[in-house]
Amino acid sequence: MGFSPFLFPNSACSMTPSKPSIRSPFLRKALGITLIGISAIQAEPAPIPLTIENLVMQTLARNPEIKLYEAEIAVAKAGRSTAGKFANPQLDLDLGHKRSSSGDAKAEGIAYSVTLAQPIEWRGRLGLRKAIADRDIALAELGLKRFRSYLAARVKVLAYALATQQENAATAAEVADRFTAVRDVIVQREPGGVAPMLEAKIIEAAEVTIQRKAGEAAVEMQKALLELNQLMGRRADSPLEVRRTEFPSPKIPALTALLNKAAANNYDLRVRRAELEQQGLKVSLAENERYPTFTVGPNVSQERAGDRETVIGLSLSVPLPLWDNGRAAVDTGLARRMQAEASLQASMREVEREITESWLLLGTQQKRLDSWKADALTSFADAAKLADRHYRLGAVPLSTYLEMQDKYLEATEAINATRLDVLRASLELEQLVGSSSPANK
Repeated sequence: MGFSPFLFPNSACSMTPSKPSIRSPFLRKALGITLIGISAIQAEPAPIPLTIENLVMQTLARNPEIKLYEAEIAVAKAGRSTAGKFANPQLDLDLGHKRSSSGDAKAEGIAYSVTLAQPIEWRGRLGLRKAIADRDIALAELGLKRFRSYLAARVKVLAYALATQQENAATAAEVADRFTAVRDVIVQREPGGVAPMLEAKIIEAAEVTIQRKAGEAAVEMQKALLELNQLMGRRADSPLEVRRTEFPSPKIPALTALLNKAAANNYDLRVRRAELEQQGLKVSLAENERYPTFTVGPNVSQERAGDRETVIGLSLSVPLPLWDNGRAAVDTGLARRMQAEASLQASMREVEREITESWLLLGTQQKRLDSWKADALTSFADAAKLADRHYRLGAVPLSTYLEMQDKYLEATEAINATRLDVLRASLELEQLVGSSSPANK
């Protein structure tokens, strides 16, 4: 997919950073940001920063794929209206010329016959068709609810992923700017010395790694922004600003409670149950349709060939089920109902396994996150600053200085990745148990 390069953070395509600004000259270079299309982007009014909740609501209101599910519901409702109607009556008209002769007498005239026939279906058949159509509507509505739930969760993940990558990029900018400043100090200490020159080259080489990390963060930021715009039904390069919020601290319910809730609310299970009910109704309909549909109505015929003859009567038509008695349709329905039952049982086991896995993963990731101090990132940032100051004073060697800066970056990435993993696992659990959310309103 082609797109105009995003500008961070001068364009509106950004999240408000909690760390040093990404206006860092080094980081702008590392992110590979160009000025292509900047005029067009800057010409647009600055967007209003959206909270993650606002972003979810707007996505649910604008997402183009939702219209597909809404159209499916409309189709199902149209089918319901058709299923609830009687079959149309049939009008038959026969017109001909009659010639009769009796001895020497001959006569000619017009002969015609008019029959109005109304198909009469067996009792209960119409109600079964309505019930089957109702299940079609229910399945279409469940499909929409499931997609809205997925969409809301996906938007949250993308928004928080954007936040983590911007924080990673800001940390890289902080360290990169620190390296640049230190290199200048080293060269000034002993301009002609070999040792300062080598130290400067070592730091310069470390900057290459920082540039790679910053570039990776920029790519992930761009991917998140592109997908958010896509989900909102906007151009890929549309300005978008998301207000930064703190990561939520999800509560981990008991596994039994989650399984019980999923048994009643999981979307896949609800779909499988609706399909099973529908297949049962289709079996009943197939059994009902073994009784033939007959047509009945008035019949009028008249012949004008000599004497006028008029016949008024009742027409009755009944098919004879000699070759196809409907047994095959019943057997097919029974087999499909068995398939639906097996599919429901398999889905129940699959959902139970997925919930257990997500629950265990969430617990593991949350314990890992809780094991770190609340101010872990702040303490690492302070330690990196301390190492920088003492290295300038000659109190710590270059290896210690570089290692501390590297560990600061690694710790930032690790903590942010774990936070995102916790969020993903929590949202996945919500999906699996079918928790109510704005997506389903």
